[in-house]
Amino acid sequence: METITIETRTDFANWAIERARAIIAEQGGDLAVAARDMDEAKIGIAGNALGQAIVDALLEVFDGLSQDED
Repeated sequence: METITIETRTDFANWAIERARAIIAEQGGDLAVAARDMDEAKIGIAGNALGQAIVDALLEVFDGLSQDED
Protein backbone atom coordinates (compact mmCIF):
# COMPACT_ATOMS: atom_id res chain seq x y z
CA MET A 1 0.00 0.00 0.00
CA GLU A 2 1.27 3.42 -0.97
CA THR A 3 1.80 6.08 1.71
CA ILE A 4 -0.01 9.36 1.16
CA THR A 5 -0.20 12.58 3.11
CA ILE A 6 -3.64 13.75 4.17
CA GLU A 7 -3.58 17.42 5.02
CA THR A 8 -7.13 18.53 4.29
CA ARG A 9 -10.66 17.22 4.34
CA THR A 10 -10.53 17.08 0.56
CA ASP A 11 -7.43 14.87 0.69
CA PHE A 12 -9.24 12.56 3.10
CA ALA A 13 -12.38 12.48 0.96
CA ASN A 14 -10.36 11.63 -2.14
CA TRP A 15 -8.48 8.89 -0.25
CA ALA A 16 -11.76 7.47 1.07
CA ILE A 17 -13.35 7.40 -2.39
CA GLU A 18 -10.37 5.65 -3.96
CA ARG A 19 -10.06 3.18 -1.09
CA ALA A 20 -13.78 2.40 -1.25
CA ARG A 21 -13.48 1.72 -4.98
CA ALA A 22 -10.60 -0.67 -4.36
CA ILE A 23 -12.46 -2.47 -1.57
CA ILE A 24 -15.57 -2.90 -3.72
CA ALA A 25 -13.47 -4.16 -6.62
CA GLU A 26 -11.77 -6.70 -4.34
CA GLN A 27 -14.72 -7.80 -2.18
CA GLY A 28 -17.88 -6.83 -4.04
CA GLY A 29 -17.77 -9.65 -6.58
CA ASP A 30 -18.19 -12.34 -3.94
CA LEU A 31 -21.18 -10.52 -2.48
CA ALA A 32 -22.78 -10.10 -5.91
CA VAL A 33 -22.37 -13.79 -6.73
CA ALA A 34 -23.81 -14.85 -3.38
CA ALA A 35 -26.76 -12.50 -3.83
CA ARG A 36 -27.39 -13.75 -7.36
CA ASP A 37 -27.37 -17.34 -6.10
CA MET A 38 -29.63 -16.30 -3.19
CA ASP A 39 -27.36 -18.19 -0.79
CA GLU A 40 -27.90 -16.57 2.59
CA ALA A 41 -24.87 -18.20 4.20
CA LYS A 42 -22.56 -16.98 1.45
CA ILE A 43 -24.17 -13.54 1.52
CA GLY A 44 -23.38 -13.34 5.24
CA ILE A 45 -19.78 -14.44 4.74
CA ALA A 46 -19.21 -12.06 1.82
CA GLY A 47 -20.94 -9.19 3.62
CA ASN A 48 -18.81 -9.72 6.71
CA ALA A 49 -15.64 -9.80 4.58
CA LEU A 50 -16.67 -6.55 2.90
CA GLY A 51 -17.41 -4.94 6.26
CA GLN A 52 -14.08 -6.13 7.68
CA ALA A 53 -12.22 -4.67 4.70
CA ILE A 54 -13.89 -1.31 5.37
CA VAL A 55 -13.01 -1.45 9.07
CA ASP A 56 -9.41 -2.37 8.22
CA ALA A 57 -9.14 0.62 5.87
CA LEU A 58 -10.49 3.00 8.51
CA LEU A 59 -8.12 1.63 11.13
CA GLU A 60 -5.26 1.95 8.65
CA VAL A 61 -5.85 5.68 8.24
CA PHE A 62 -6.50 6.15 11.97
CA ASP A 63 -3.22 4.43 12.81
CA GLY A 64 -1.46 6.75 10.37
CA LEU A 65 -2.98 9.77 12.06
CA SER A 66 -2.05 8.46 15.50
CA GLN A 67 1.61 8.05 14.51
CA ASP A 68 1.85 11.76 13.73
CA GLU A 69 1.00 12.60 17.33
CA ASP A 70 3.94 10.63 18.81
